[in-house]
Amino acid sequence: MSVTTLPDLSTPYAVPPEAVSAYARDGHVLLREVASPAEATAYGAVMRDAVLHRSGDTRPLAERDTYGRAFLQVTNLWRYDQDVARFVLASRFAGVAAQLLGVDAVRLYHDQALFKEPGGGITPWHQDAMYWPLEGQRCLTMWMPLVEIDSDMGTLAFASGTNDIGPLSDESISDASEAHFDTLLAGGHHPLPPPARQMAPGDATFHGGWTVHRASPNTGERMREVMTVIWFADGITVREPSNPAQASDLASWLPGARPGQRAASQLNPRFELA
Repeated sequence: MSVTTLPDLSTPYAVPPEAVSAYARDGHVLLREVASPAEATAYGAVMRDAVLHRSGDTRPLAERDTYGRAFLQVTNLWRYDQDVARFVLASRFAGVAAQLLGVDAVRLYHDQALFKEPGGGITPWHQDAMYWPLEGQRCLTMWMPLVEIDSDMGTLAFASGTNDIGPLSDESISDASEAHFDTLLAGGHHPLPPPARQMAPGDATFHGGWTVHRASPNTGERMREVMTVIWFADGITVREPSNPAQASDLASWLPGARPGQRAASQLNPRFELA
């Protein structure tokens, strides 16, 4: 399938006011049919080919660590595949991000395919912004399945209200982050709503950079095929990296940008809310 036959994703999606309020309160929200099932399924074939072509980890699950068992991960696919770029750079999705963040414009940070194999393990509790040299509360991730999934395949669970708090750990995604947040969340100070029982292709969750979240194992028989896209509010500045992961992200996703400067590079196209 080529860009000339793939579905157009430029029509706006009006986020209901109650969903905007829920995101502001909880740091996460589930929206149905951000893409139609037909649209998401069409792009699913594109993503599947791109991921399987570029994924470098062919080891059996038993030979991988916790992070490696969590998913097959490929980043910034939009830079290598024009069909993927049509999805990642869709104005509809960026418009949803802007509405939830309450801003007039956002910039792309990067994309990330996260395919959890049958038998794949947990994605431990973590905060995405631990990896980012940016103001995490003003960043947002869209997590969209490209196939029908249920909670047995590893839908996301969130700790509500954590996005407003900021960093709660310096642990990367690992057994250590799972143990740290298990202990922290056991206090009951943050609601833990149950994960979505089912998500159709094109449904999507959106969560803030500091929102604590995890995914359960894929105990099903099919690949959990998910595409994520991350944006940040236009106009924020780059922060001094506080760990090696943030230094690596600065070089990879914001090339040429320096701490204190506006977060913008040739890899961060700007999308204005229509």
